Amino acid sequence: MEYDHYMGLALEQAQKAFDMGEFPVGCVIVQNEKVIASGARKGTTSGKPFFSEIDHAEIRALKYLERTDIQFEPDKSILFCTMEPCLMCFGAIILSGIKKIVYAYEDPMGGGTTCDLKKMPLLYQKSKIDVVSGVLRQKSLDLFYNFFNKETNLYWKNSYLEIYTLDQKKRGFQNK
Repeated sequence: MEYDHYMGLALEQAQKAFDMGEFPVGCVIVQNEKVIASGARKGTTSGKPFFSEIDHAEIRALKYLERTDIQFEPDKSILFCTMEPCLMCFGAIILSGIKKIVYAYEDPMGGGTTCDLKKMPLLYQKSKIDVVSGVLRQKSLDLFYNFFNKETNLYWKNSYLEIYTLDQKKRGFQNK
């Protein structure tokens, strides 16, 4: 399977979010080498102290599957995301039955894929999920860097994620 191709499609979703002023996370779900769902982050532009924290790209892609007639086969599906899924999304992906996650850019502040599932309740302990990181990382980093450099951005302003991202770009890291 061509990971770069599908991550490129997830990056297109992230670019759509960015173009609307949203946090630039995009996701595609691929089954049998065909995109069956996609999603882009939403809910980060309100400027209110509390942003929507449920409209993540991964959740939106999974919710799309509920509204279609697609025969979803989770064991034959791979989720591609431009940023490491948070705990909420990681849990939802596990519960969906998807067995592989591929992401571009790590989330040092809220990423959930490094959780030790053996220490979690039985439902999660039994899940077998493969995680691949760093696919098109630099392209995703560039998008997050541009987001954090926008004067109008208030989402995660002055957060560890912003500081980390700006530092990654400044250092010119290509890979973690």
